[in-house]
Amino acid sequence: MFRLFRDSLGACLAPQGSVVCIGAFDGVHRGHRALLGRVRERADALDVQAIAVSFEPIPREFFARSTPLPRLDSARGKIEQIRECGIDDLLLMRFNAALAAMPAEEFVEQILINRLEAREVWVGSDFRFGHERRGDIDLLREMGEAHGFRAEVFAEFALAGSRVRSSEIRELLAAGEFAIAARLLGHPFRIGGHVVHGRQLGRKLGYPTANIRLGRRTSPINGIFAVRVHGVAAQALPAVASLGVRPTVDGVEPLLEAHLFNFDGDLYGRRINVEFVAKLRDEEKFSTLEAMVEQIDRDAAEARKVLAASQPDSPPDAGTHPVRIRSSGVLA
Repeated sequence: MFRLFRDSLGACLAPQGSVVCIGAFDGVHRGHRALLGRVRERADALDVQAIAVSFEPIPREFFARSTPLPRLDSARGKIEQIRECGIDDLLLMRFNAALAAMPAEEFVEQILINRLEAREVWVGSDFRFGHERRGDIDLLREMGEAHGFRAEVFAEFALAGSRVRSSEIRELLAAGEFAIAARLLGHPFRIGGHVVHGRQLGRKLGYPTANIRLGRRTSPINGIFAVRVHGVAAQALPAVASLGVRPTVDGVEPLLEAHLFNFDGDLYGRRINVEFVAKLRDEEKFSTLEAMVEQIDRDAAEARKVLAASQPDSPPDAGTHPVRIRSSGVLA
């Protein structure tokens, strides 16, 4: 049974011991999955719990507030994917000023020893932790000898000779290289969320959309895209989507809007996942709504062609019976 914990303090989560890995795990890409798989393997060998330690917000988000970090996935998505990797417990620590100021030695004693009873600790080659990032693999090994746990560096996971990194995947997505990014992620890039009410303008223009707010999350992409929408029907549905601030209609808040082709149903409150297949163009401001609709017509036609020529992903992660749609917005 998978368990999620948020607090660093409290009773020991693994009285019989654990094998632990630590990381930001943004996107839970193929390198992350290889590490999580090793932890599961070692935990089975030692007959102890497999535990992942991560942070929300991601430390880079916390320290770079003026330049928000584009996220590959939401906190919810990260939790779901770590659970899928067979991990028993996830300690998703609240990264705040207090945790940032915690000395590395205290982190080891309080988290790895007292909270997790670690037998083995696995980290990436560039892992740093504690106040001013003073903790590293050498400190882990030194303290491990004193407290009875092993510290190991997981061999870098590479494809075609290149290490799989979240930063590289963000760059690929920003460049519209969705197929290559999907190979590194191990799955297509998606943005999920609950469908919310829009301004109803899209319906009036003939393009009703299912809208997802990004909240505090910063997306690595923006523009107009050919997409597939999961969580509506048994199979993913083809669509054209806009992700941005909608300059033509004076939008401010970033919004993901997806117009599902040949579909009429009510999606308000439904959780959906939008899979990005190809970028069609950048977001732009039009002089009139008529000019914008003409461009949306062209975008929709292009999206249909792109999706017809590409192979859909494996079975969608959520499927329910089709229903009526009344969500609306506007592609801009």
